[in-house]
Amino acid sequence: MTITTEEATWFAQTFARLADNVERAVLGKRHVVELILTALLSEGHVLIEDVPGTGKTSLARAIAQSVQGTNTRIQFTPDLLPGDITGITVYDQKTGEFDFHAGPIFATIVLADEINRASPKTQAALLEVMEEGRVTIDGITRPVGRPFLVLATQNPVEQAGTYRLPEAQLDRFLLRTSLGYPDHAATVSILGGAAVATDELSAIITPSALVGMSELAADVYVDALVLDYIARLVDATRSAEEVRLGVSIRGALALTRAARANAAAQGRTFVTPDDVKRLAVPVLAHRLILRPEAEFDGVTPEAVIGQVLLDVTPPSRREAV
Repeated sequence: MTITTEEATWFAQTFARLADNVERAVLGKRHVVELILTALLSEGHVLIEDVPGTGKTSLARAIAQSVQGTNTRIQFTPDLLPGDITGITVYDQKTGEFDFHAGPIFATIVLADEINRASPKTQAALLEVMEEGRVTIDGITRPVGRPFLVLATQNPVEQAGTYRLPEAQLDRFLLRTSLGYPDHAATVSILGGAAVATDELSAIITPSALVGMSELAADVYVDALVLDYIARLVDATRSAEEVRLGVSIRGALALTRAARANAAAQGRTFVTPDDVKRLAVPVLAHRLILRPEAEFDGVTPEAVIGQVLLDVTPPSRREAV
């Protein structure tokens, strides 16, 4: 069933209200806010590579406040254990039974701060929940609920005492982005106290309604020509001479889901090649593994995706139903 024009219009209006509300607390970062909301509505997760002090925690709290959801923050450190994330079962001597104590992963918005500082074993605790929305502890599977977003951060400058995220972990992030420093005008506004405290933000939508938006986004029409375009982009990353490992099928699916949500956010019932182009770099670049000689020459994954977008011809005909 394809999304209707009326539903697409409501989706776009609600999306804009959500972005406006979050931007009251995080000034001057409209593009990043829209990207993260797109990931949330695509039921994906976000990796933010940024230096400290750019407002990542405020962003996570602002989104949680806007959707009437819960928000937790996990500070990843070398001594963090998997049970510290997922929760543990504790034996109650009074009842003679094991009680489950839920970990911070059971929240609407989970901020995984400096995720690359934890050991690979601890990072692996996120693999199941990011892919399937559930955790298995002592043989019992527990869903974390919907909506659910892992907003992970890592510092691209300070690498001492960190563990590189494995490819399987990176592939589970729908997109990677960066907040960066605010521009001059936004900085002046922040210093003048224009930013609203996250606790003061009003809720725009309920969690159940947000899940409904995600289901609407999944019904956005994608023409076979656009699907072919996505497939050709992915194939081109695998054959690029600078690339050792190209984009997986999970990455192609992620780009399709994100393009659907982006189209609905624009009030359209169908995906265009421009939706794909807009999201190609944040969705695909972090999934590439470059050859060592290419990295030595200063080639970046973003540059490779940019070249692929130039080389692969988009479809000239657009259809909608």
